[in-house]
Amino acid sequence: MSGLAKYLLQKGYEVSGSDINDSKYVKSVKELGAKVYIGHDENNLPDDCIVIASTAIKENNPEIQKAKRLGLPIWHRSDLLAEISKTEKYFIGFSGTHGKTTTSGLCSYVLEKANLKPSYVVGGIIPEIHTNANCANDKIFIAELDESDGTIVKYSPNIAVVNNLEPDHLDFYINGLESILETFETFISNMRENGIILANTDNEGVNRLVKYFSDHELKHNAKFVTYSIGGNTDYCAKNINYGYDFTTFDIYFKGEKQTTLKICLKGVHNVYNSLAVWASLHIAGVNMNMVNSHFATFTGMGRRFEQVGEFNGIILYDDYAHHPTEIKATLSCSKSFKDKNIIAVFQPHRYTRLQNLWNEFMNAFDNVDELIITDVYAASETPIEGINSKMFTEELKEKTDLNCKYIPGSISEVAQKLYPQLKSGDIVIGLGAGTITNLAKELLALTKEK
Repeated sequence: MSGLAKYLLQKGYEVSGSDINDSKYVKSVKELGAKVYIGHDENNLPDDCIVIASTAIKENNPEIQKAKRLGLPIWHRSDLLAEISKTEKYFIGFSGTHGKTTTSGLCSYVLEKANLKPSYVVGGIIPEIHTNANCANDKIFIAELDESDGTIVKYSPNIAVVNNLEPDHLDFYINGLESILETFETFISNMRENGIILANTDNEGVNRLVKYFSDHELKHNAKFVTYSIGGNTDYCAKNINYGYDFTTFDIYFKGEKQTTLKICLKGVHNVYNSLAVWASLHIAGVNMNMVNSHFATFTGMGRRFEQVGEFNGIILYDDYAHHPTEIKATLSCSKSFKDKNIIAVFQPHRYTRLQNLWNEFMNAFDNVDELIITDVYAASETPIEGINSKMFTEELKEKTDLNCKYIPGSISEVAQKLYPQLKSGDIVIGLGAGTITNLAKELLALTKEK
């Protein structure tokens, strides 16, 4: 929402809004001229405006109620992003179950660093640039396209990058992957004329999507261009070398080597992410010599394996991973920490996700020496009988060899119980989309007290 507000403010629109708490996001839009209220009240709402609401805003919200009484147009945030994208000349959209924020952020970053002046609205703060949106009125517009609530069907990009497709958001996608594939089929059918779907065919779900369109000869305005690691695809990464500080790999297009790319992001998933961004810009006709070197300086989006603190030889990381595949990818990065003691602290996000992906979570925590499970972050959901962190931990102990334990209570209480056992050489990785992001702050506060 803050990214959309920034884009509109830069475009010259008058913007006001409200949030339940003050934050760095509120401050950033205020600095651009927005009027922001803390707390929701019908008096915050102008009598003549378009109301933009996120999925988090419920029907009983007093500002929504007033907007309805006045007959004001009420748009979902996806409606606004779709309208913005229609005004942009060349639109690259990044989609998929995982990696949307990193790929859209990386794409925006390398273009910015090359002074190619992109416009973008992405789902996180881009390092060095310190923003999540920009309106430059230039050739390329970049956006992260969220599939979680089905609104991805509203967009019509020139290039749609599909990183991966896996079961998630099963409160919305009742039939799992089948429902997700149906949504993406509709999305692809709405592509702009001569559009490109850049598809990672190493992923089973994406492969099924490509095969479905091929087998059924479905009518759409786009063609598939594929990418992979070491496969027989249009774009391909080969000769990957994982170093402590950097990863390097060769990029091939149609069998011909194009460049050797250097990145400082860890893990094989970031080879896929970087390859997808490179290929999308190559397809868009960007001069790749202007952007290649900037891949190596991208340190990652906020809350994506982000080092957030250090004390007494103990290093603290924070990661947004809340799906089994994301957790596996994040913890694979810990392989580079040789001779370190890896402690993962996982806060399950939503009861429905823990219930629907229970068995997948059982196999998600390789490459750790100790696993701590906190209480579920409900995210406005009501508890589900038999689905809780204590039972999940007990089953983990029964079915795996993991050294794991359940610590109940707030993240502050978890930090207080974890702190005394920490020693020099430990790596602590907080995992989840909820209040687990405060773990490092709580541990650092305890250090100051000591």
